[in-house]
Amino acid sequence: MKNFIILSLFALGGASAGNAQSLPVTRDTTVTVSTDRYKVVTNRFGDNVFFGIGAGAQIFFGDHDKQMKFGERLTPTFNGYLGKWFSPGFGARVGGSFGKITGVTQSGLYSTGEPYEGKSGYGYWLSHEEFKSFHVYGDALFNLTNLFSGYKERFYNISPYAGLGYMVVTDEPRQHEVSMNIGLYNTFRLAKPLHLTLDVRGAMVHDRFDGDPGRRRQDGSLTASLGLAYRFNKRDWDKPETTIIEASYDESLLNELRDRVRKLADDNDALRRQLADAKGEVITDIQFKDRILAAPILVTFKIDTWEVRNEARVNLGFFAETIKRGSPDVVYTITGYADKGTGSAARNELLSRNRAAAIKKVLVEEFGVDPSRLRTEHKGGVENMYYNDPRVSRAVIVIGE
Repeated sequence: MKNFIILSLFALGGASAGNAQSLPVTRDTTVTVSTDRYKVVTNRFGDNVFFGIGAGAQIFFGDHDKQMKFGERLTPTFNGYLGKWFSPGFGARVGGSFGKITGVTQSGLYSTGEPYEGKSGYGYWLSHEEFKSFHVYGDALFNLTNLFSGYKERFYNISPYAGLGYMVVTDEPRQHEVSMNIGLYNTFRLAKPLHLTLDVRGAMVHDRFDGDPGRRRQDGSLTASLGLAYRFNKRDWDKPETTIIEASYDESLLNELRDRVRKLADDNDALRRQLADAKGEVITDIQFKDRILAAPILVTFKIDTWEVRNEARVNLGFFAETIKRGSPDVVYTITGYADKGTGSAARNELLSRNRAAAIKKVLVEEFGVDPSRLRTEHKGGVENMYYNDPRVSRAVIVIGE
């Protein structure tokens, strides 16, 4: 009686494992886009790059230039630049401009030789001054429109900037001075990649730049230019997205599983009561043998190879320990397969044979399994064996008998 109860408990445990099943899950995915106007996704380095050119007028402020008529001091200037917006509110650029500067001079260093009516503050007569120059610079730009109102594609944006530069007189004698720059960069959208620009820049350099030092500590220039700017690659900014996955279960299947668990619990209670009633009986002729039989194992391979990957070696290591602890009279068959849908019949025959041999080699040489307990066979190319998936047919299956 007691022997029967013990065997029943083992059978019940096996039935519990055999009846285990996964519960189907339905997943609904919802993607929400952030509405926060101040949050965007950072772009790659090559995105939001812009290139611009422009032309306009400049005026220079030297020691005696204010005595000259305003219209006579205006000269043409041309500029170009390359930059990048790192965010909707912050960018940087490098560029340069060139042109001719006119004014009046007391020292005569860059004089044209033409006298100018009027005297300097020191009583000296003045003459016309003219020289060519170029200006290279680097600016940090701050898009106030996006910083204060949040990002969106607008017709107009205003971006104050500040930076440093290097201003050079190209005529002899050559002069060169570090400049400090501030300005306003205005853009008007003509198309997604193309903008009309109005750039107003003020630059300040040392008083000696025009060769006419005086009471002022600095000379300076003011330029205004109209131009076009073109944006490369990705030209806008994406909003952050949040993905929400909601899972739901089939309630009828869930109730069915609950009923099974409840029934198994009732059966266990009944067996425990039978064991309690059999306390006085003598248990005889019970023998326990260590006959561990490992469950079948499947190892897959990359197409057209028989190389055993490291993740497969992990499973083979556990499998080898089970074999070694089990009964020595159990022999395991290693069967190699190939995917019939790829490769010739001869190639698949070779692949399936070599895959079986590779698994045996790992079990014997790396994990110490007795080779007499392993035999190999191969099936060549086969149709899809499981789940209509050809990858599962590029495999080796090991079964104990």
